Amino acid sequence: MHKHTSHCALDFPANARKIVLAGNPNVGKSVFFNALTGIYVDVSNYPGTTLDISHGRYGEDVVIDTPGVYGVSSFNDEERVARDVILTADVVINVADAAHLERDLFLTQQIIDMGIPLVLVLNMMDEAEAQGLQIDVPRLSELLGVPVVPAVAIRKDGIEELKAALPQARKGKIDPELEEKLKPLLEKVDTQAEALMILEEDQFVAACHGIKIEEKSREEIYLKRRERVDCILAQVIKETNKGASFSTKLSRAMINPLTGIPILILLLWGMYQLIGVFVAGTVVGFTEETIMQGIYEPAVHGFISRFISEESILGRFLIGEFGLLTMTVTYILGLLLPLVVGFYFILSIMEDSGYLPRLATLADRVLTFFGLNGRAIIPIILGFGCVTMATITTRMLGSDRERKIAIFLLGLTIPCSAQLGVIAGLLAGLDAGLVALYLLVIVGVFALAGTALNKLLPGKSTDLLIEIPPLRLPRWDNVLKKTVTKSAAFIKEATPLFALGALLITTMQLTGFLELAQNALVPLTQGWLKLPKETTTAFIMGLVRRDFGAAGLYELAMTPKQTMVALLTITMFVPCIASVIVIYKERGWKEASLVWLSTWVIAFLVSGVVAQLII
Repeated sequence: MHKHTSHCALDFPANARKIVLAGNPNVGKSVFFNALTGIYVDVSNYPGTTLDISHGRYGEDVVIDTPGVYGVSSFNDEERVARDVILTADVVINVADAAHLERDLFLTQQIIDMGIPLVLVLNMMDEAEAQGLQIDVPRLSELLGVPVVPAVAIRKDGIEELKAALPQARKGKIDPELEEKLKPLLEKVDTQAEALMILEEDQFVAACHGIKIEEKSREEIYLKRRERVDCILAQVIKETNKGASFSTKLSRAMINPLTGIPILILLLWGMYQLIGVFVAGTVVGFTEETIMQGIYEPAVHGFISRFISEESILGRFLIGEFGLLTMTVTYILGLLLPLVVGFYFILSIMEDSGYLPRLATLADRVLTFFGLNGRAIIPIILGFGCVTMATITTRMLGSDRERKIAIFLLGLTIPCSAQLGVIAGLLAGLDAGLVALYLLVIVGVFALAGTALNKLLPGKSTDLLIEIPPLRLPRWDNVLKKTVTKSAAFIKEATPLFALGALLITTMQLTGFLELAQNALVPLTQGWLKLPKETTTAFIMGLVRRDFGAAGLYELAMTPKQTMVALLTITMFVPCIASVIVIYKERGWKEASLVWLSTWVIAFLVSGVVAQLII
């Protein structure tokens, strides 16, 4: 009995060999457990937890089931229980999903590194074949150094083969470098498994042996284990289209750059047609012009004017040019809400279908040039919904360096959904050359800024580790629920900020500060950017919300080239107040201030250069 588990071990016969079933969640362990133990099964509440552990007899031995886990560690109750049970094992039966070996073999290799005799069962071989995966089982057994049994548990295939393989269970092959690191610890602990846990920074196991963990080596061990697993998989798995379903073929096409990029372009074109043309043109034309400006605003003007003069100070605040009851309501409900609903509808379809993880895989190689990995595509895509929300989700990235790069690029080049809708609406009125130039400049700034940060910041990007779910048709009830929920959250967040912006602009207008600011910035707006001085109002509005500023461009009389330059500026302009607050919270005031100032400088510098060249 190992020291650290003596207080919580289950009561088994002293001479019984402990056969432990381990595997990721939902890999079919229970079928093998039932096949080995039959009806002689007990369920015990594991001491110190609310988890039930099943165990039963197999001949003279005891079979113990464990919770489904992705690794043996101490991050939660399931992993702690799995760790304690596996540490006492004489043999481990590791059940893996043959269709997802890139995920499951990490646990396999970790148990092998623990030095415990093992038999690997490749369950769901039929699903692997349906995905066109050919697995070289003998080669996999050779590389891992343990018996490997192919199986389809629901058909009882592989059960007898597993029973025959149990006597051949043996310790597998571990990385020689890791083996050397384990040697000093083996003198202080009982088993190789405990030594590995301590090396992987398991505080509980270390404390039970009176060892203080000083070297942080878990991340390095995990990274090298993942590299080892990837190397093994490259030698044993071959992807073919023979027998593969249509969804599998389409899934591969989405990941392959030769076919994935055209698919992505087609999807982006579809988004533009839906949001930029149909919603921004037809729907917004009806909601803003027909409903809000044609019916709502005249009704509000008529009602409020009975009690308050429009020229009075209160009247200007309520129903003036930037009135709380006129422009603010019209912008939110008539202009921005349809655009936000359209964007979140598309995003929800991409999420529910499983396309986003495939997009991450497709984008991984490109984003590596900017110090990121493919996982960063998810905050970037979310940024097109809300930069504030996307900034928070950068926590999912693997390193602080990646979070810095992602937050800066989000603040500089990614327009939120409402702003994107306004931009798409304005771009729809420009010729193809100006639209292409706008896209080229924004993508160019993204690439240059990302490359510069990758060169300047120390360190390197982490590898992409992401599970790709099955590709499926989206469930429309889920899509509609997500769309409504996120759109409602937008209204809740945007309304007070829009009201604040309207109050700010009206106050500046009444005090004469707005005209003063417009005149003071004439050298910048008219001289450098070659835009009407009234665009200063849109820039000030953009401080409150980016989309508020972008919407302000609708009212200005500008040439197509001026419109394109104004859109460049407002796209790269400082994030809205909500985003800035979150950036300050995530990165601290020094770094957030630097991001804020940098976006101002880059936005006006790049847009000015373009204006000087084309206007």
